[in-house]
Amino acid sequence: MSAPLDPVYKTDALIAEDIDRYLDVHQHKTMLRFITCGSVDDGKSTLIGRLLYDSKMIFEDQLAALEADSKKVGTQGQELDFALLVDGLAAEREQGITIDVAYRFFATEKRKFIVADTPGHEQYTRNMVTGASTADLAVILVDARKGVLTQTRRHSYLAHLIGIRNIVLAVNKMDLVGYNREVFEKIVADYRAFASSIGITDFVALPISGFKGDNITTLSPNTPWHAGPTLMEHLETVEIDAAHDAAKPFRMAVQWVNRPNLDFRGFAGLISTGTVKPGDAIRVLPSGKTSTVSRIVTLDGDLKEAVAGQSVTLCLADEIDCSRGDVIAAADAPVQAADQFEAVIVWMDEQPMLPGRPYWLKLGTQTVSATVTEPKYQVNVNNMDHLAAKTLELNAIGSCNIATDRRIPFEPYGENRELGGFILIDKMTNATVGAGMIHFALRRSDNVHWQATDISREHHAALKNQKPAVVWLTGLSGAGKSTIANLVEKKLARMNRHTFLLDGDNVRHGLNKDLGFTAADRVENIRRVGEVAKLMTDAGLIVITAFISPFRAERDMVRGMMQPGEFFEVFIDTPLAEAERRDVKGLYKKARAGQLKNFTGIDSPYEAPAAPELRVDTTAMDAEEAAEAIVRMLVP
Repeated sequence: MSAPLDPVYKTDALIAEDIDRYLDVHQHKTMLRFITCGSVDDGKSTLIGRLLYDSKMIFEDQLAALEADSKKVGTQGQELDFALLVDGLAAEREQGITIDVAYRFFATEKRKFIVADTPGHEQYTRNMVTGASTADLAVILVDARKGVLTQTRRHSYLAHLIGIRNIVLAVNKMDLVGYNREVFEKIVADYRAFASSIGITDFVALPISGFKGDNITTLSPNTPWHAGPTLMEHLETVEIDAAHDAAKPFRMAVQWVNRPNLDFRGFAGLISTGTVKPGDAIRVLPSGKTSTVSRIVTLDGDLKEAVAGQSVTLCLADEIDCSRGDVIAAADAPVQAADQFEAVIVWMDEQPMLPGRPYWLKLGTQTVSATVTEPKYQVNVNNMDHLAAKTLELNAIGSCNIATDRRIPFEPYGENRELGGFILIDKMTNATVGAGMIHFALRRSDNVHWQATDISREHHAALKNQKPAVVWLTGLSGAGKSTIANLVEKKLARMNRHTFLLDGDNVRHGLNKDLGFTAADRVENIRRVGEVAKLMTDAGLIVITAFISPFRAERDMVRGMMQPGEFFEVFIDTPLAEAERRDVKGLYKKARAGQLKNFTGIDSPYEAPAAPELRVDTTAMDAEEAAEAIVRMLVP
């Protein structure tokens, strides 16, 4: 790097030259993204504040505010409370804990850094996963007085699971144990035993004090038995994955099709791995179409070569179909494409995961509909045991199978974090509910294919002289769904229409006899019925169903299975009090007595349709009138 600027003895031209040289050096420094994690009160925020302070990345007004805030909260005689530099939320300062992920930028002579301070409380584990998802290194802090705790294990497991291979075990607060070497070595031995059980084979252990600054930027005289390195020295010199990414085969997920005019068509995206040059042969996945790169376009002009980490627009020699979500890869080493996977999921929502419910799955630049199976097992982070589980609760980690509605290009997470890591999004709330890592495609996804048939669904419908349809009656138990559905089928039969009635109770005697009435079982119940109804419409039938089907997401899932205009949602709108008054089967009485769990309307919710094709108010019309209204809707 150039000598410090000296405007007194240099001309303006030389000053400008020094500035350009300084900026060029700074621009080409490598970037290390790292996180601090561990249990509550291990000193994560204090450590980051110390790094910011020692690297001279605090402005004078920030320093003045820090001094004032430190006097307000009191710091055990310490002049500055470095944690206040990071804990920005009012609730964090009041409670003395980290809640949200705080990102901070700083730089040294050798490298630039983005550090994420992640929360230690178990209830905020999902925030820790967010911070770790882009990190190259994890600093696992351990309080020297407490040793390895549950959250130490949880965060270490998550960091390793997410693909962070550079681990620093920072034994903090060494000043509070008199810088005792035996304490340090015992903690390191305990951690090594746990780390080896989860696949962490190498880590760097450091005795530090974020409070006092020991072994942060300079070696401390209080630990003469520690020969180094310091934490900052390790952060400045550790090898990061970016160098390895360039050596891998070329992959770029298409983010945008750039078509400013008829004379230009390019595909923009971020290169995740490998390098590419004009003339290179490429393959577009999942279609498998091939071509060659004709140009690499950037805002600053065409490039002769582009590498991992660069955002570019690729022009191809051939006009092939390629759109957002597709992956452009090296032709001789393409990515895989499949629609069924085994994955590890970290559940991040207050509501438990519902196996069989469709979620949006976002992987790279592609978003598809996906369903998750019942977990194969849930991981106990304390001892790595595999526990039986029906679902995943908040912060739980489990292995599941995932099926998407179409084949998507991917790579195992261990090989490519961008093309192997995904998030799950609730279709109703658009909230991110889970994060996952693909292990591999299931073999069945390659062995099972659609078999073409000569007789089409249109031919089946023409033979019956009718348009296929699904009439989906939904409402509370006792609303009158089965009675009305039966009348509808009788009326359609008299009109020589070909029908079939699927009733909620009837299918539980056979097809769904293995399912109970939990939320997860209700989801699977409706999924199976939807698949059956779809097959029946393919056969040209008018299908009438009578199910409570309490969740909008599952009714929308069935609607999505059908052809446009073939799904008719009919809300049999009967107030709870009226349905309970009827109580033909005595179910409400049992539910009120606590003898029937998960009963819709009592201890399990019912989500009324937002915009049904028909609403039947049973307080204003009887079953005969309701059936007539449904038939008129189907056969105008």
